[in-house]
Amino acid sequence: MTLKVFYDLMSQPCRALIIFLKVNNISFESKVVALRKGEHLTEAFSKINPFRKVPVIDHNGFVLTESISMIRYLSREYKILDNWYPKDSKRQAKVDEYLEWQHLNTRLFGSMIFRERAGSVITPLTTQKPINEEKFKFYKDGFQNVLKDIERGFLQNKNYLCGDTISVADIFLCL
Repeated sequence: MTLKVFYDLMSQPCRALIIFLKVNNISFESKVVALRKGEHLTEAFSKINPFRKVPVIDHNGFVLTESISMIRYLSREYKILDNWYPKDSKRQAKVDEYLEWQHLNTRLFGSMIFRERAGSVITPLTTQKPINEEKFKFYKDGFQNVLKDIERGFLQNKNYLCGDTISVADIFLCL
């Protein structure tokens, strides 16, 4: 079985996927797609992923283009430690709950803060426009609320998001 992984470590979902693969000793063929060079926008890459985003996995011709779907699929296809993505339906549902929630919360606000701050260097150089501090404050305040929600709704005085052991949810939170 050949697993090809198309990724760039600049991407948070790519970093989470690569860590998941490595902690579970899942062998893969590395296919780096340099986002900073626009390699994801090429015609060749659009044949791999019409959405022109990373990560992408190709497992013997079966292609997935969303990181959470990849984690779920790989958890069924490979032998992984149960704590990463539990087989027990209730424990798995708690991990899934965070994975679904994080996309429009942790990931959204975290990536927008990065974009606005990285933009404070890049944007003026490329567009000659000043940074929108109001936008940055909006995302920063939103992220503060997300952190409170994580404490109140997921951690609840636990060491890990979804129980008493680390899971893939914790990987997605930390990156």
